[in-house]
Amino acid sequence: MPQTQIACPRCRQVISAHVEQLFDVTADPAAKQRLLGNQSNYARCQFCGYEGPLATPIVYHDNEKELLLTFFPSELGLPVNEQEKLVGPLISQVTNRLPPEKRKAYLLRPQSFLTHQSLLERILEADGVSKESINDQQKRIGLIQRLLQITTPDVRIEIIKQEAALLDETFFALFNRLIESALAQGQQQMAQALSGLQNELLDHSEYGQKLKSQFTELEEAVKTLQAAGQGLTREKLLEIFIEAPSEERLKALVSMTRNGLDYSFFQILTERIDAASGDEKQKLEDLRSRLLDFTNQIDKAMEEQMKAADAFIESILAAPDITQATAQNMNQFNEMVVQVLETKLREASQKQDGDRLQKLQQMVMVLQQASTPPEIGFIQDLMDAPDEAAIDKMLTEREGEISEQMTGMIASLMQQMEGQQEQNPEAAGMLKKLDGVYKAILKFQMKKNMQ
Repeated sequence: MPQTQIACPRCRQVISAHVEQLFDVTADPAAKQRLLGNQSNYARCQFCGYEGPLATPIVYHDNEKELLLTFFPSELGLPVNEQEKLVGPLISQVTNRLPPEKRKAYLLRPQSFLTHQSLLERILEADGVSKESINDQQKRIGLIQRLLQITTPDVRIEIIKQEAALLDETFFALFNRLIESALAQGQQQMAQALSGLQNELLDHSEYGQKLKSQFTELEEAVKTLQAAGQGLTREKLLEIFIEAPSEERLKALVSMTRNGLDYSFFQILTERIDAASGDEKQKLEDLRSRLLDFTNQIDKAMEEQMKAADAFIESILAAPDITQATAQNMNQFNEMVVQVLETKLREASQKQDGDRLQKLQQMVMVLQQASTPPEIGFIQDLMDAPDEAAIDKMLTEREGEISEQMTGMIASLMQQMEGQQEQNPEAAGMLKKLDGVYKAILKFQMKKNMQ
């Protein structure tokens, strides 16, 4: 999303911000997060420290929840008819994007809001978020802003102790999202300030200490499993669980070895319980109960993640432009989403659902293009060149893209083609082209070194 140069509302210095007027969640599912997460229409001034929403007209649309909301900042001082002229084309754009069967009566009655905050509250209310939760969120955001503005470490630490009730799981999750947002927008200075503050929060709050302890337990669990190496059997895993020094260590171990806690594992544990007596039997029974509880928690969390990933993919498939929607939401394609996408591809292929398969493949194509190293694209361009003169011309024009990594990739590809020549008739032709490109690069570099 491109940045716009604006004047800071307080000091009037020129700063960069993401400015949007139309947030059409139906066409762009990530639009809601950009608005609610202050990624758009929000000023952060590196000169005077000002932070706050920009006075920008907004149209928000969500067809599924039948929401068409408008906000026009009062400080712009425009009469109602002028406001309608500005937001009218945006509402028309929303309507034109929708297929006829989804154009419902709510589109004729947009709800207007006098404040930016009331607009956000209405969006969250439609998601089932109570006003109390919204107020709690605002308190946490306000605390973060307050801590960022304080330059004296001792004062920050004292405030952290005073506001301990706000420093919970929700607070730290929000904090992580703010850091990720700052990095995604290229705000390195803000990201560094947030990271420094995060360290203080971890060191000087009760919940922060708990998080640090959990991280330490994870590190120790990793070391334990690495020490077991390839010889980690179910029997050995059971011994590791029995010897776990704390509940947190046990949780960490279970989270890393969930796939190994299958029917066979619990059968081994049950046989061990049946053979034991007294305190040892009770200890093993308690262990089984805790392991079952932990695995159920993990499975439920995984199920929720799968549902969220499924809903996300379906929202992309329902977008008018799947390629655009995929590109705009690249940051949400985590490992779980990709896994669900692969499952949907297999299902569509098995059912011979050509229309759905084509849509899914559009998503895959965007993902593949985004994950392809730039060197591969350059190599392909060189292979497509009609002759050696064209290759030399391209090398001269794109000299800055030639690197050791690129030549290494060519050598690796040539090795792969050599091994595939018997099974793949096209491999020989590919190998010949790669060899020509490789020699042309070497020749080009030799000429440059002799100059």
